[in-house]
Amino acid sequence: MKLTFHAEVLALKAIFRVAKSAKEYAENFFIEIEQDGITGWGEAAPSKFYHEDKQTVPLAFEKIDHFLNGDPGFIYSIQEVIDKNLNGNYAARAAVNMALYDWVGKKLNLPVWKYLGINPFEKNLYTSYTISIDSLGRLEEKIENARDFPYLKVKLGTPDDYEIIKRIRHLTDKVIWVDANEGWEREEALEKIKWLESENVAFVEQPLVVADLAGMHWLKAQVKMPLLADESVKTSADIPELSGAFDGINIKLMKCGGITEALAMIRLARACGFKIMLGCFIESSLGIAAAAQLAPLCDYIDLDGHLFLQHDPYAGGAIQNGRIQLSERAGFGVALKS
Repeated sequence: MKLTFHAEVLALKAIFRVAKSAKEYAENFFIEIEQDGITGWGEAAPSKFYHEDKQTVPLAFEKIDHFLNGDPGFIYSIQEVIDKNLNGNYAARAAVNMALYDWVGKKLNLPVWKYLGINPFEKNLYTSYTISIDSLGRLEEKIENARDFPYLKVKLGTPDDYEIIKRIRHLTDKVIWVDANEGWEREEALEKIKWLESENVAFVEQPLVVADLAGMHWLKAQVKMPLLADESVKTSADIPELSGAFDGINIKLMKCGGITEALAMIRLARACGFKIMLGCFIESSLGIAAAAQLAPLCDYIDLDGHLFLQHDPYAGGAIQNGRIQLSERAGFGVALKS
């Protein structure tokens, strides 16, 4: 196997703000794994929150390259070797794992979802559209941008939380998913969630900081609204201790290390009685299409990260009119834009 990679700075259409951070661009990495004249593609979208950046990702790729050998189709065996020899670096791992699945799909002339035996026709696979934190005056424009999407994922965790929701409710009656990104304290979270219960909000994601698991148990016991874990869950190893504190989890390939681990998380989450959201970071259509292969296995889909890019280097991001449309083309079904 031959592994090559390059970095790209992906400029955003506007600043993307959440409770504790803001970004104007993403620095992502794109890899190719080639063998037998077939090339599998993968993407890494590192997050400083998980201790990954433009320095750590290339180093991880170089380490992984040392023990990549044999048939790319032996994905589980390759993953075991990577897991044994590399700590952390989940975005880099995700890129490699993606590329292996894309390679296998192309080798077999099958879309990855079909290779995995996933039925995409059982559900209407609609994704949410994220409303990042901004001035109240820009909400109307953002709601208009989301006109094709049935669900709005609204970022909160600011002094203007009530006004943001009131303004959105003045503009639309669409179902809202709230994501606080660890932005609230215990009593604040309790007050705001009880108020949100009357505002057609389906659930709240990560209301408290990761370290306050006891606070999550306390909060969950006092509210009716489902609470989903995001920053609190990276891999399947994190899932069992979340029972009783959350009602669901957010799985992202970039957090967990790729499709193989995401599938393990889905199985364990179901066994624990959790609802499952499939999420993303700011990624191109390549990363979004890779995650979308698993969309039929999940309850909520939040795969819109590519929509905020000024220029998406790939075509075929699997979303049309707010709905996931999985391609019948081999691999992830994406193509490089000319």
